[in-house]
Amino acid sequence: MSLTLHSILIPDFVRGLRALSGVLTKSEAHCTANGLDQSEITAAKLADDMFDFSYQVKSVKVHSLGAIEGTEAGSFSPDFSTPPTTFAEQQEMIAQTITALEAMPAARVDALEGRDTEFRFGERAFPYTAEDFLLSFSLPNFYFHLTTAYDIARWKGVNVGKRDFLGAVRMKKTQ
Repeated sequence: MSLTLHSILIPDFVRGLRALSGVLTKSEAHCTANGLDQSEITAAKLADDMFDFSYQVKSVKVHSLGAIEGTEAGSFSPDFSTPPTTFAEQQEMIAQTITALEAMPAARVDALEGRDTEFRFGERAFPYTAEDFLLSFSLPNFYFHLTTAYDIARWKGVNVGKRDFLGAVRMKKTQ
């Protein structure tokens, strides 16, 4: 199998989103079992100058599906809209993102290779090729926000471990 943008990105985006869904499920169960309001986790942040858990969850969507859509449009900008703040809303957003990514034809993603894409932040624009943007900007951001959401949940006492973060890894298919 040769590597393509689709084969590199989409399976790992979906795997990470499914793992995040599991962390959300465990986070909600933790709140229920301990009589905590969901905001104990959803509004938590690791440092005063960081975004909270809800923003981290939204950003996993932004740097997967949103990155591909931005690349198709030729421009991507940070999404500072208000994130969903309940576990149910976050689960719905994740489920919709997984559905959209799984429905995305490989040819659609692979056709992005070589296209010009810019990252816009305010008035500044940073030029990329599609593959450089997706692989060196959005993919690391995807994992940064996924890791930060996981870390916040763990810090707040949710019983998650490495397997929860990794999710179902890709393995060789046997007969």
